[in-house]
Amino acid sequence: MTNSMNRQIGIPCVMMRGGTSRGPFFLASDLPALPAERDALLLSVMGAGNDLGIDGIGGGNPLTSKVAIVGPATRAGADVDYLFAQVRVQEGVVDTSPNCGNMLAAVGPFAIESGLVPAANGVTVVRIHNVNTGKLIEARIQTPGGQVAYEGEAVIDGVPGTAAPIHLAFLDAAGANTGRLLPTGSPVDLIDGIPVSCVDAAIPVMLVRAADLGKTGYEPVDSFRSDREFMTRLEALRVEAGRRMGFPNAAGMVIPKPVLLAPPTRGGTLTVRYFMPHDCHRAMAITGAVATATACTIPETVAAALVGRFTMPGDITFEHPAGRLTVRLEVGRLEAGRLETGGGQSAPTASILRTARRLFEGTVFARPSTPSRTAMAA
Repeated sequence: MTNSMNRQIGIPCVMMRGGTSRGPFFLASDLPALPAERDALLLSVMGAGNDLGIDGIGGGNPLTSKVAIVGPATRAGADVDYLFAQVRVQEGVVDTSPNCGNMLAAVGPFAIESGLVPAANGVTVVRIHNVNTGKLIEARIQTPGGQVAYEGEAVIDGVPGTAAPIHLAFLDAAGANTGRLLPTGSPVDLIDGIPVSCVDAAIPVMLVRAADLGKTGYEPVDSFRSDREFMTRLEALRVEAGRRMGFPNAAGMVIPKPVLLAPPTRGGTLTVRYFMPHDCHRAMAITGAVATATACTIPETVAAALVGRFTMPGDITFEHPAGRLTVRLEVGRLEAGRLETGGGQSAPTASILRTARRLFEGTVFARPSTPSRTAMAA
């Protein structure tokens, strides 16, 4: 709606926490159909032009500057479409190249409560088509009595308290953006003398040993931001890795994501520091966890060399700045997702426990310089 007093553009909106991320959820039918008009509206809503998103509802951090757009499925075998947008408020950029697995955790509850998917009594299975990557994810939502449950006993590190469990299974994660599990055709590439592994499963990542970049891998999150020399070097490696993976303009994209790896210290499988890509994640991205765990199953990758022999089904547990995250790996359940690597392997199905919560619902307002209601209805 348009407020007749000040002509702002009102859009129905639900703010949700998904995993360790937070952002507004929109029905696709409530946003402009044209990407340029949609993105202009999202930039206004999130407060573009200021690193805190002060003139919008962006949270001043990449983890809270995310948007989910949900609508009816356009792919056979799916229940809903989910388009993820990373809004870079300071630069005024909306990036829809990656998926976000944490926001993904709230897609099922949002879809059910929006009437897109009927709720079963007990557990409702929602098959989600991620429009960004064309991949399929299965979410199992607790729906006792046909109602979404948010309260429960599940715990995830990086989020206070407990909540109802949401189980996500990435059914065909391989080649999410490049079409290949190993986009460069090799498990290890040398970039500026540094061995890295370029893997694309749920999201493209560049894996590198922390020690090879002069880090322990156990540093606190904020220490990376202040080390400008390190961040500049990491970005140069990422951009070149992106070029080799098929992204000639990686400097202007948020993929591939760099991941520093180190041996575990608290009984896990690996210690990780995940970058988004210009700041260190305060926990671990779900798509990044899927990609890194998958790399542990591919012989000769940087990750596999640190982990040693791994047999499926099994768990990979990452130690991250906020605690731990476990990925369950099993032989792929969806043949369409079994993309072959150069070594004749296929990506496993990766399952992760997440939680979500509906925070508020109502109308969010964009400035009148964004698309008109007429354009939105076109």
